[in-house]
Amino acid sequence: MPRLRDFIELHFVILLWGFTAILGKLITIPAVELVAIRTLITALALALIIYKTKAAFWLGRSIGLKMLGVGFLIAAHWILFFAAARVASVSICLIGMATCSLWTSFLEPLFTKKKIKPYEVFLALLIIFGLYIIFRNETDFNSVLGITMAIGSALLASIFTIINANLVKKIPSTTITCYEMGGAFLGTILFFPIYILYFAEGNQLNFSMVPMDWVYMAVLILACTVYAYTAGVRLMQRISAFTMNLTVNLEPVYGIILAIFIFNEGSQLSSEFYVGASIILISVFIYPVINTVAERRKKLQKAFPDEPILRKD
Repeated sequence: MPRLRDFIELHFVILLWGFTAILGKLITIPAVELVAIRTLITALALALIIYKTKAAFWLGRSIGLKMLGVGFLIAAHWILFFAAARVASVSICLIGMATCSLWTSFLEPLFTKKKIKPYEVFLALLIIFGLYIIFRNETDFNSVLGITMAIGSALLASIFTIINANLVKKIPSTTITCYEMGGAFLGTILFFPIYILYFAEGNQLNFSMVPMDWVYMAVLILACTVYAYTAGVRLMQRISAFTMNLTVNLEPVYGIILAIFIFNEGSQLSSEFYVGASIILISVFIYPVINTVAERRKKLQKAFPDEPILRKD
């Protein structure tokens, strides 16, 4: 049975996830260099945890290469995520990331051969409508570029989440993440030549971190990645999947509230943003509720195929 402290810790973990975009904007080095440092240190920290706990590590070349490949997707996801927060704003970045459920509703049936659910298509269209409201009068290039990058980041997050959902059934989650962080670091390193040639300021890498950058980086790696990840897995042993999924939807809400207080982003956002963002967040919040009701009805229909389902009892 979950305890009150479990729910408090869950909200703290989600607050840390929402704080990630804030830290990405506070750290002064560019997004690509930031991802390189974050993934390297996180991979090493998780390797140390695996060594101390004597968890399984080597699982064969095929599985290892697959997990490293997923790491490439994670690298691209994080680069776009941090870049979006800097190009536009943290709020716009997090609203773009809220479209992850939109992509999942279309992609999961392709990966898992599940049937497309009508309510998922409806909610996906609702999210598109929310995005339309936000940008129907938007002419600022940085805002449009920022949310485009955030939506691309959400697409990549949806893909590797679907892949990980299958991997975690057979492989320890700590091992998966260690490989994927290593793959993300390798993918970032391989991207360096293109990045230096076309995107880097002055055509050179910038790892010059001011003292506060190291503080923010330590919080990002140790608190928002290593701790939040391991705590989330541990809490899943006590808290139901439905409660976890429903509460995780608070991540963009927490992030936007933090951005308003830390960066005063509230004064920079239009009324259309708040209307469109509300539509997107409502669709994200009601998804797990509708999904749970639909799954329960399906189970009852299988248990009592000849009786109409009018009420739960």
